[in-house]
Amino acid sequence: MPSNANLRRQRALGGALGIIVLGFALSYHFFPRLFHVNPVRNTRPALSVGATMPGSRLLPEHVPAMSELNAGPPLTLAPTTVILAHKHKNENLPKQLTADTPAVQALLLRARKALHAGQLIGDKDSAAALFAQALNEQPDSRAAAQGLFDVRARLVAQIDQDIAMGDTDTAQGLLGSLRTLPNAAEDVKQLEANLKTLARVRPMLARAAGLLQQGKADRPIGGSALDLYREVQQLDPQNAVAEQGIFQVQRAVLDRALAAVAQNKFAEADRELAEAQAIRPGSQQMRDVTKRVDDMREQNAQGVLSQARSALDAGNVAMATTLAKQAEAISPGLSGLAEVEQRLTNARLYSSYKPGQVFTDQYVDLPGKTPAMVVIPTGHFEMGAKAGISDNTDAELPQHEVSIDKGFAMARSAITVGQFRQFVRASGYVPDSVKLGGASVYDERSGAMREDTDATWADDYAGHKAAANLPVVNVSWNDAEAYANWLSQRTGKVYRLPSEAEFEYALRAGTTTRYWWGDGTPTRLVENVTGSGDRSKMGRHWSHAFRHYSDGYWGPAPVMSFAPNPFGLYDMDGNVSEWVDDCWHDNYVRAPNNGTAWINPGCSAHVIRGGSWGSSPEQVRSAWRQGANSDVRSGRVGFRVVREL
Repeated sequence: MPSNANLRRQRALGGALGIIVLGFALSYHFFPRLFHVNPVRNTRPALSVGATMPGSRLLPEHVPAMSELNAGPPLTLAPTTVILAHKHKNENLPKQLTADTPAVQALLLRARKALHAGQLIGDKDSAAALFAQALNEQPDSRAAAQGLFDVRARLVAQIDQDIAMGDTDTAQGLLGSLRTLPNAAEDVKQLEANLKTLARVRPMLARAAGLLQQGKADRPIGGSALDLYREVQQLDPQNAVAEQGIFQVQRAVLDRALAAVAQNKFAEADRELAEAQAIRPGSQQMRDVTKRVDDMREQNAQGVLSQARSALDAGNVAMATTLAKQAEAISPGLSGLAEVEQRLTNARLYSSYKPGQVFTDQYVDLPGKTPAMVVIPTGHFEMGAKAGISDNTDAELPQHEVSIDKGFAMARSAITVGQFRQFVRASGYVPDSVKLGGASVYDERSGAMREDTDATWADDYAGHKAAANLPVVNVSWNDAEAYANWLSQRTGKVYRLPSEAEFEYALRAGTTTRYWWGDGTPTRLVENVTGSGDRSKMGRHWSHAFRHYSDGYWGPAPVMSFAPNPFGLYDMDGNVSEWVDDCWHDNYVRAPNNGTAWINPGCSAHVIRGGSWGSSPEQVRSAWRQGANSDVRSGRVGFRVVREL
């Protein structure tokens, strides 16, 4: 007797022709109207062989009630257990001692023809009868025993097919024939169990089909077509009709997702897609519809994002922000969204400029433009010096965190003599060096600073006529503030002196070291500072300077002669020290932490920041600060401006 494992393997194997025939037969059986014929079959479809022979139909066929047959949607491709029995061998064949006699060989030839023609059982000329006769005449004939095995396997396959199509009556009739064959008990038992399951699930499939037609595909929970199809699958895991029904349920849910996205209801579409995915995870139709939804979603989101760009171009930041959020809600990974969000950030923080951008403002009432400005990024930093450092001062303590939450622009370099001259000529302003007389300038003979009552803003650090591209010196805090106010009037923008926090933040440019270039002597030309290699015209050298450093200047250099710091600013810690807006305070106790200037109305002293051409290394530290009266003029001090964004 064939083993159960062999029988299971035989039932599990199928050929392409058997699948096609079964798919056709299922569609024909369940939906005869698709073929415009009556639902009564006149012939029985053959299994993997040629045309049906009369001997293969043992019992009159009976068509079940249409309400039970039509128990599901059209099948696209049903699972099948059809087997090609002639491709399998019986592993329990008898040991043949003698060759088949001519008479037995003749019977075997007739039997094989009947088997090929589909005449399996039913009369003396059927394959079963002829193989049995051959085996009776020669009991050890392996070919006869294999032939009966093949007949039984073919018959089991036909019954399997009838059960798959829901044809209970035909399956019952063929079961009666199967019982007459040897070694068929196990097959009969399994097929009878399948028939019982079929009888139980057919009414459930009919009800499920009705619910599907009523639009109750997956709702309400507990009373939907999906619930019934799932129940059928629990009883009959291989039920093709239930599988196809679930396919149609998922199709209905996916249609709802497409309808929702067509109405721009993307959250609803996502919910429907999630439900569909839970029904048949990873199905092809699930992937196809998901792609369609994603494409529609991106197309819609790109349209909204385009509107956001237009709003930004028009300067309507609020509308652009709203539209960008809508686009992100529609498609979070949308291409181009990051670029628009960056533009929005720049618009909010930098008035549509971007960090590092260099720009100038045109004057509105006379020819000319402002100094070049660099947009400084927002951020935060530790202002002042760390406690316990040997060369810090009490004025630099306590170190405290400052947040720069609003972007601003700072002049790339200190204001030049030429730029200040334009201001004086256009405004008629009289600088303090003229009004009060003189400034503190460098004396080459003594190597120290001295008061020169004739020196003015138009002179250099030594009191000689200055080139236009040199930083303006010999100017007071009052002069610097007057220049910034004049820029505001000429442009309609807000220009002012930087706050002390803004200056140190811009000077450090994200660094935390002693100087913006590091902790010690520069290893390349970075700033105009005191170096041991510098020499004056008379050969003087610095008694306390950066060792092994020389920048080639004794006194200020033309602006932007050296390297910029990481924010793109020149001469922040060299060339000339610079006025800032803050009043002088002896320390940072109660200093503001938001980057604004610390102002006491009517104060007479203000802060100077940054090293100069004559500063010692300690005075070039990023944390260094000192105070001076508002009318002080020095050949070592200039200024630069900031512009609010």
